[in-house]
Amino acid sequence: MVTVIAAHFVAAAGWPVLVQWLGRRAFLLLALVPAGSAIWLLPRVVDASTGTSSVEQYSWAGRIGLDLDLMINPVSGPISLLVTGVGALVLVYCAWYFKEGDTELWRFGAVFVAFAGSMLGLVLSDNIYLLYVFWELTTLLSFLLVGHNPERRANRRAAMTALIVTTFGGLAMLVGFVMLDIASGTVRISEIVAQPPEATATVQVAVALVLVGALSKSALVPFHFWLPGAMAAPTPVSAYLHAAAMVKAGVFLVAVLAPPFSDLAWWRPTLILLGLTTMVIGGLRALRQHDVKLLLAYGTVSQLGFLMTVVGLGTRSAAMAGLALVASHAMFKATLFLVVGVVDRSTGTRDLRELSGLARQMPWLFAAAVVAGASMAGVPPTFGFLAKEAVLAAIVDLDSDTGSGWGVVALVGVVIGSILTVAYTARFLWGTFGTKPGVETCTVSAPSAGFIAAPVVLSVATLATMFATGPLTTLFLGAGDFYGAGAHEPELVLWHGFTLPLGLTVVTLVLGGLMFVARPGVAAAQIAVTDRVRLPDAERSYHAVVRGIDRFSIEVTGRTQRGSLPFYLGTILVVVALVPGSMLVRSLLDGATDLKLAGPDRPLQAVVSVIVIVSAIAAVRSRRRLRAVLLVGLTGYGMALLFVAHGAPDLALTQVLVETFLLVTFVLVLRRLPPFFSTRPFTSDRWIRVAAGVVTGTVMAGIAALAASSRVADPVGLDFAGPAYDFGGGRNIVNVTLVDIRAWDTLGELSVLVVAATGIASLIHLLQDRSSRITRSPATSGAQRWLGRESAVRRERRSVVFEVITRLIFHSLIVYAIYITLVGHNEPGGGFAGGLIAGLALMIRYLVGGRQELNAAAPVDAGLVLGVGLATAATAGLVPTLLGGGVLQSAIVDIPLGPLGELHLVTSVFFDIGVFLVVVGLALDVLRSLGGGIDQHAEEAGEAAQVGGGGATA
Repeated sequence: MVTVIAAHFVAAAGWPVLVQWLGRRAFLLLALVPAGSAIWLLPRVVDASTGTSSVEQYSWAGRIGLDLDLMINPVSGPISLLVTGVGALVLVYCAWYFKEGDTELWRFGAVFVAFAGSMLGLVLSDNIYLLYVFWELTTLLSFLLVGHNPERRANRRAAMTALIVTTFGGLAMLVGFVMLDIASGTVRISEIVAQPPEATATVQVAVALVLVGALSKSALVPFHFWLPGAMAAPTPVSAYLHAAAMVKAGVFLVAVLAPPFSDLAWWRPTLILLGLTTMVIGGLRALRQHDVKLLLAYGTVSQLGFLMTVVGLGTRSAAMAGLALVASHAMFKATLFLVVGVVDRSTGTRDLRELSGLARQMPWLFAAAVVAGASMAGVPPTFGFLAKEAVLAAIVDLDSDTGSGWGVVALVGVVIGSILTVAYTARFLWGTFGTKPGVETCTVSAPSAGFIAAPVVLSVATLATMFATGPLTTLFLGAGDFYGAGAHEPELVLWHGFTLPLGLTVVTLVLGGLMFVARPGVAAAQIAVTDRVRLPDAERSYHAVVRGIDRFSIEVTGRTQRGSLPFYLGTILVVVALVPGSMLVRSLLDGATDLKLAGPDRPLQAVVSVIVIVSAIAAVRSRRRLRAVLLVGLTGYGMALLFVAHGAPDLALTQVLVETFLLVTFVLVLRRLPPFFSTRPFTSDRWIRVAAGVVTGTVMAGIAALAASSRVADPVGLDFAGPAYDFGGGRNIVNVTLVDIRAWDTLGELSVLVVAATGIASLIHLLQDRSSRITRSPATSGAQRWLGRESAVRRERRSVVFEVITRLIFHSLIVYAIYITLVGHNEPGGGFAGGLIAGLALMIRYLVGGRQELNAAAPVDAGLVLGVGLATAATAGLVPTLLGGGVLQSAIVDIPLGPLGELHLVTSVFFDIGVFLVVVGLALDVLRSLGGGIDQHAEEAGEAAQVGGGGATA
């Protein structure tokens, strides 16, 4: 199963190349992936329906319950066939739907097949957290599919609405899953179904939160408004996501959770009322639409309410009927959406007031639409009729099966909703294909056989089910095995005899037909009721809430984001002082912990501490910016000396390099700032800032002392030395910790560093074209000498001594940086320290020769270096998994070098090389933005001043 799911994502990765070669015909090859998956799944789904479920379990992050637990059971099996089978047909349809040369095809096909893989993973998941991962993947990928054409405002707005609503539901569902995990003690869905937890308040709240996610995904009231708007997406997206796949996720989840939780007192009333309300509202709105695709969209909302009502009833017969209804709905609704796509492409319109005479011009398409429409309305002998008869029979016996007393309500609501379904089905068929008096017959561009193949195949399958009622009953009946026996044994048959369900079917068909015949009067009645009764509109309410949040955020931003760095920093410091500080005071007053303070171990520590304190006070008192920066740097160098005094040369080296790098960076910025902070006297505002700093420093010192005094066990670092060498292959415990023990953290920090570097360049040069500042100067040519006469630095600013020193030490620094990187596993150093040394070497080149000299020293884009570095580190972590190891696992290889001895190679050095490249890329980005970019701004400002002055003189 993992291979089948992964195949979709592999196909998504290769799609851009495939579409580049074959154009839109590449969809035909892409369709083989879900088609092959359906073929692989079919025998296993059949086995699951007879009680033999397929299970796959792979250990991943077992300590937090996140493993790859997959299962094909009687509920997930049939839906997985729908996901793959309908997906394959829709992809075939795409080969004719899209126009050749569509610039977005490279993305659409990849996202579509990745969505199919995510949906398949969702229904096959037997782990609540894995299900959530796939759940959110479908949310994200559907956002990209709905927003296929980002230039259209309707697409952007619909995609954002769908994303916000379904993500809100997903987050609520995640909280519910966590609570359910804690209450049940298991994360496997099969175990929760087999042994439900006791219905405590916690469990009931957890189930309610999970239902919020299911209701939002399947567009039930009050979340129903997002689905019609999502019809701005291309028709294949509507046919798949909003008929056969995504919106079925919530229905699937309710079908899975109904066996263990349907006996909760509020379960059936909630789902029945919300489902029936959605069914009626969707049906009434469908009768008002003129866009036939929007008509189907509201019909989908109505049908989803119907589906959710049935699968939530919690009986053996309802489970079987609900699963059959899910399958029939996927087939007929996908067919109808695909038909609309053909009509739209062939006529150029979807407005039923403009469509006329298409039944004669496109008979095959009309036949497919009639069959699908009949199935949606429940007309025999279609699949929809079989499923709806089984549903009515299940509802009739609901009270005798459960004793809930909600059977009559459900039956009346379903009949009313079914009458509306018949009416809007007839409106769709007449509006799309009928010949209307006074409306000119449409000019049709005849669709090709391939274009109409998918809807024809689905409609034929809808009719063919009448010859396979026995196998279908067996296939869907497995979903009812989670329940006890009911009042009747459910089955799918064309003729049950003269029964109440058959009579209700006749009533719905007759009254629905009469509603269509009397459509002008029905429309007038709807308008009159709407004008008199102002019911709340969900969509308007949603947008009002969004506007209110936007307005509130603007107000908060205006009051807090004042453009004052002291204000921002002061706010942070005050919060730090108040929140942890209050806990510190409370701990000290309680006397639970005695502070154990010790003096310096040696005189050097005392001397350095005094220097650091004096430097900090002097930095606060200083009015010159440069002096303050130098004093702050002195405090950092003092900390490095303290590290040395405590026997931590690796930390000391890193501290010195970081302080030097920051010192130069500050100087680069200070060149464009006034030399003094302020000419005003030492005001009360500055005393307040000093007080905030003193209080924060005191709090942090107290917390550090309290934490050290509260230790009840030996430090874990004491046991690092042995494993660091035995398993990490290095004697430098600090470096082994970074690249082996906590390599995941380091990889995450690298990602943050890359984002930060990109942000620096973006903020500094927001209005400047990036290419203008990284264009290589003539100094980058191989024929030019570095630090030559053509240096960009003005003659009066050049230093011969500095240039000579740079010539002498630059290459040595680079070599030493590489050396530090490679030996960091055993000696002080590592990729971070080596990258800082290389960055400082580049800083020297910049300071002596300007930005052109920097470009000559590193004629490469900083973003490329950052990306390669991050990719190198990630690859170093993934390669071990291909060799049978774990992620970021290291190997120790001793390579004999003959007379040169033996090379002790630890593979984590490649991870360290990635760190080295990221730090070098960061240095380049800082120098080009804070250094070269500011220089260029200054030069442009100087030229402008000269031009302005010359003009004034003239």
